[in-house]
This record gives sequence, structure tokens and C-alpha cells, in this order.
Amino acid sequence: MSDKASSSPPSPQNDRADTSSSSAVSSPTTELAEPGGAPGSAAAVAERAPAPAPTAPPQKPRWKFALWLLLPALIAVIWFVTSRAHAHPGPSASMFWTQFFLVLAAILMGVRRGGVALGLIGGLGVAVLVLGFRMPPSEPPIAVMLIILAVVTASATLQVAGGLDFLVQLTEKLLRAHPKHVTLLAPFCSFFLTVCVGTGHAVYALFPVIADVALRTRIRPERPMAISSVAAQMGITASPVAAAVTTFLAFAAKTNHPVGLLDILKITMPAGLIGVLVSALWSVNRGKDLDKDPEFLKRLEDPEFRKSLDVSVTTLNKQLPPKAKLSVFLFLAGVGAIILLALDKDFFHLGLLPAVGKSTVPLTTVVQIVMLAFGAFILFVTNVKAKDIAGSTVFNAGMIAVVSIFGIAWMSDTFVTGNQLFLVAKMRSMVQAYPWTFAIAMFCVSAFVKSQAATLTVMIPFGVALNLPTTLMLGLMPASYAYFFFCFYPSDLAAINMDRTGTTHIGKYLLNHSFMIPGLIGVGVSTTVAYLLSRALF
Repeated sequence: MSDKASSSPPSPQNDRADTSSSSAVSSPTTELAEPGGAPGSAAAVAERAPAPAPTAPPQKPRWKFALWLLLPALIAVIWFVTSRAHAHPGPSASMFWTQFFLVLAAILMGVRRGGVALGLIGGLGVAVLVLGFRMPPSEPPIAVMLIILAVVTASATLQVAGGLDFLVQLTEKLLRAHPKHVTLLAPFCSFFLTVCVGTGHAVYALFPVIADVALRTRIRPERPMAISSVAAQMGITASPVAAAVTTFLAFAAKTNHPVGLLDILKITMPAGLIGVLVSALWSVNRGKDLDKDPEFLKRLEDPEFRKSLDVSVTTLNKQLPPKAKLSVFLFLAGVGAIILLALDKDFFHLGLLPAVGKSTVPLTTVVQIVMLAFGAFILFVTNVKAKDIAGSTVFNAGMIAVVSIFGIAWMSDTFVTGNQLFLVAKMRSMVQAYPWTFAIAMFCVSAFVKSQAATLTVMIPFGVALNLPTTLMLGLMPASYAYFFFCFYPSDLAAINMDRTGTTHIGKYLLNHSFMIPGLIGVGVSTTVAYLLSRALF
């Protein structure tokens, strides 16, 4: 066995692999000596094996049949609520709450099934609202989906060209040069890695390196691993090419007080960095040191476990494509071009963007144009295959996000638009007096939706209907990250699986896991800082 093992980013679809499968030890096959037969032969074993007992056919769960029986009742409820609302025009509480629970049920069913199911069931929700409740459909979030398509395609091209692996190798060199400070350096590395490429999935390749550096320095791996997973997701709201930022930008452009890309970044970047710093400082002394951890010391008694810890994990021996560095330069040049055009639109006024009517080309369109163009530059220069781009993990995760946002955003916007009078009449004064209630609502939605972009597509229409200022919603934007709460997100599961010591874990009571306190500290501090900055700067 080689003493070094290279690591590669796992597919987001496989991150939920059972930890037991990775730690199982295969037992040697015992030879069976049979008279007149070869030891361990298939025939000899077959002669001694008892006949298999007949198995009963599996029964279908009865609860699924019961759900179909609820369909006529649901149709009756929709008919009753709709006929009552038509008989008494105006804001209807019964109509609102019936639709609210149906929308919530659709979101929960989509989350439970995962993948594109959130978008498909969201589309079913639109059908129920329009055809059942007779509500006018809102416009689907076309601009948001096109931005995500453009950014994800460019990021996937960068991944296939070896650019992500090059960035991971640079990060590993930094961590191995300062191993004693891995708990402080690792979360900032994962944060800026997400800021650069616009997706938190890039951190998967970094987890084995962080765990190995901590182990070699005898630092409890849970300390840097948990906060690094949290920091990678916190970096999404500070990335100019992340889906969450472009989603907020697209929705804000339709309001009476639109904000630009630089307005978003000057709030979310410092807020995110301060949140990561405070959470990392708390993580420095969390848990017991490895030489004082009784659970770890007990596992060390197993020779197989001790042997697994001796394997060194590194990405430095991975051979990168010859033009990986150039792909990173081109991708970052695209990000820089977007920032430059945003500066020209808001400050310099050099005329870099053509005029469209009384204004210039919207920045949401600029992001699409620039990212597709620089993705094409990477394609031509590195000569990667188009089919490899479509098969990459980044592209696959991005397409799932597009479908999810398509259905869930369309459903939520249709619901909010149809019940705008009720929302304004009942909830606007409370939310305006206590804006933190909107942040809590956003946090709760994110805990189930597990996507910051999807959370914003659900909540921003609510905020607009409640007449909340765009700058206030910007100050509460970091609260859109809460999917660490139940610890089912792929990056958290990957961090658990890649910590060979087992210190990064899910607790006995589900919520007492390694990511809970770093996540609450990071999100709480960053949301507070962002809110204060938005009040001070706008």
C-alpha cells in the first residue's frame, strides 16, 4: 500500500454515503475442506448450504394508500375556500392559511425527496394555486435561472480544466506551511475559495487536507473541519458570481430601491469575514485534545484504526493539466470584469456598457454575458471536452439548483402575489417594527430548503409584499444560510466522512453535532454585522 493517497472532490450526490461503508474491514475467506472436492470450491459450498427459505413479497406501505384517500378531501377544501373567497371579496384569512400550508407541504415533500424533486413539486404547487385556487400565475424567475446557468457552466469548465485542483493545491501549501494555525487558516481558505468560484462544493477536495494537517499536528480535527464547512457556505453571500448574490441582485432590480453588486459585497464581505473569525476563534479550544479524548484513545487500541491514521493524504502529488493555472487566471479575469463593469455603472461612468433606453444594460445581463464568454475562453485555451463539462459535479449540482429554483420560486411568488393584500394588512407593521422576525423566518426556511439562492427566491417576494426596504433585506441576507442546522447537507456529511479520527460527528440527539455552534455563531455574528452596516451605509 502506498503511504500517500491523493484526494479528489466527491460528487454531491454521493456525499450522503454511510460512514460504516468506508470503515468496514473485509474479513478473509475461510477455506472449506470437502471430501472429494476442492477446498472452498463453489460445488462443495453449494452442497452444504441449506435451501433458501421462501420469502413473502414485500408489502406496500399503507400510509401511501392513505395519502391518495386524502386527495378528494383536498379538492373539497380547495372548492370550499375558493367559493367562500369569491362570495366575500377582499383579504381572506382562510384562503391565505390554506394556501400557506399547501405551499409549506410542497416544500417539505420536495426537500424530503431531494434533487430536482423540489422544482417538480414546486411546479405542482403552481398548478394547484392557478387551476385550483384560480390565482393568476406570476412570472417565473427567468433572470435568476439564466444567471445560475451561465455561472455554473463557467465554473464547471474551470473544474474540468483543473483550475479547482490548482486552487486546492495552493491552499494545501499554505496550510502545511503553518500547521499549528490550521483552525484559523482553514476556514478563511474555504471562505475565499467559495468567493472565487461561486460555489461551496469546491471545498470537498480541501477537507482531507485539513483533516490530515490537523492530525499531523495533533490538533483535534473537529476544530478546523466543522468551521471550514460552515465558512465555505458563508462565503456564498460574499461571492460576486454566487447564485445567492445574483438572485438578490435580480430581485432587487425590480424594486423601487435597487442595489448594485458593489452595494451587496460591501455589506456581505466584511460581515462574512467577521462571522468566520469569531466562530474560528471559538473553535480553537473546542473539545478535548486528541491525547486526552477517551473515545479517540479507545479507538487507537484497534490496530486497523491506527494503521488508517498513518496514511498521508495530499493533493500535491496530483498531476494537473498543463493549462490549469491559465484557466484560473481566465476565470478570475471574468470575475474582475464583472466588478469593473459594476464600478463603471455606479461610479466611473466611462460608458463601458451600451445604453438601453434611459439606462444601460442591466448588471444581471452583464453577469450572464461575461461568465459565458470567459467560460468559452477557458474552453478554447485549455481544449477541454464539452461532454466532460456536462458530466462534472459542479455542473450537475448547478442544474439541480436551477430546476429547484424554477419550481419553488414560481410557486412562492404566485402565492405571495395572490395574497399581497392580506400580508400587507396583517404582517407589515410587525415586521417593520421587529425586522429580526424576518431574519428568523428566512433562517427557518433555509434550514429546510438547503439553498441560499432558493431561500432568497422564497423570502424576497415576501419582503417586497411587506414593503420592507431593499437595504434592510440586504442587511439580513446572511440569515439565508441555516442548512447546517440538521446536518444533512453534502459538505457537512463530507467533512464527517473525511475526518478519520471520528471527532467530527453527528451526536446521539441529532442536533448536538459538530457544526451547530460554529454555524450559529458565524451566521448570528455576520447577520448582526450586516444589519448594522446596512443601517450605517444606506
